[in-house]
Amino acid sequence: MHDTAIALIQLGAVFFGLGLLGKMAWRIGISPIPLYLIGGLAFGQGGLVPLHGIEGFSHIASEIGVILLLLLLGLEYSAAELMTGLKRSWTAGLVDIVLNAAPGAIAALVLGWGPVGALAMAGVTYISSSGIIAKVLGDLGRLGNRETPVVLSVLVFEDLAMAVYLPILTAVLAGVSFLGGLGAVGISLAAITVVLVVALKFGRYVSAVVDSPDPEVFLLKLLGAALLVAGLASQLQVSAAVGAFLLGIAISGSTAENATRMLEPLRDLFAAMFFVVFGLNTDPASIPPVLALAVALAVVTTLTKVATGWWAAKRQGIGKLGRARAGAALVARGEFSIVIASLTVASGAVDGELAALATAYVLLMAVLGPVAARVVEPLAKSVRGRSAEAAAV
Repeated sequence: MHDTAIALIQLGAVFFGLGLLGKMAWRIGISPIPLYLIGGLAFGQGGLVPLHGIEGFSHIASEIGVILLLLLLGLEYSAAELMTGLKRSWTAGLVDIVLNAAPGAIAALVLGWGPVGALAMAGVTYISSSGIIAKVLGDLGRLGNRETPVVLSVLVFEDLAMAVYLPILTAVLAGVSFLGGLGAVGISLAAITVVLVVALKFGRYVSAVVDSPDPEVFLLKLLGAALLVAGLASQLQVSAAVGAFLLGIAISGSTAENATRMLEPLRDLFAAMFFVVFGLNTDPASIPPVLALAVALAVVTTLTKVATGWWAAKRQGIGKLGRARAGAALVARGEFSIVIASLTVASGAVDGELAALATAYVLLMAVLGPVAARVVEPLAKSVRGRSAEAAAV
């Protein structure tokens, strides 16, 4: 059979299979990310039926998936909202870093992956999944709850932290010198500062450049701008993902709303390919040896995220039930953790076992996060009811 025909058949099967997995995931009330990863594991190296002939497309599609994930994340925030969220949540953000980055770093050092592996795993266990959390809060009708702004403020801090962290990780993985690493960080901080200033002062002009009343023209200009900025950022070793995120921040108002509405289907398509490709490049046989550690990390970092949310909500004067909801909402990990692991493994700077550990960890946390958010309220009410009964006796 012709190579093109084989590639088309394989791609068609992959996309159709992803559609079925996504439908199954939303029916049972979980994020589709774990199922996408499992699908990739099943058809990658060491899987049931390895796929060949779609490597070129799947690689570039996964890169576009990361860019769109971060672009739409940036579109959710205006520069003013970012600054307000940062002022409100910086102390909770620092607590979040200490509590949730430490377990991953310690695990990497125990496994002998050195400082580079520790830096990567710290990011994997630190960053919550904004996409999963936003979806869960919407599904549970909690967007108007008093604790929700606290959750969103912590997520804003995490997103800004990633804008600094990813360039540092990229520079370290590239093996640049200490001075070169400082240069990458300096470029990143300068870029963030410039973008925030431009967005605050001239955001309407940036929006006008990409805006268009014609949907086709608008989509072409927006996607073209995102890829151009991401490519330039990557060339400067700032990270393509950060470049896309900063572009999203600079676009505001109705333009940002239209862009979000138009790009969401594309993001979901290419992001699904990103998770599948990560699974394709991970040997399923490498997961059982690290499964116990992944479970231990999942337990520890679930508790540390709950503690982070509880502490942040308590500082805002929110009651115990709201604190519990805030903590449970932050548990889920997903897209960012896989982005970090993918960058690390692709560089070859760390043992490939990191991919297996990150995959197993995200599989657990992407399922555990929505479950924790759903069960925490009935559980907290039950505990509070028993306490009240005991006090009455």
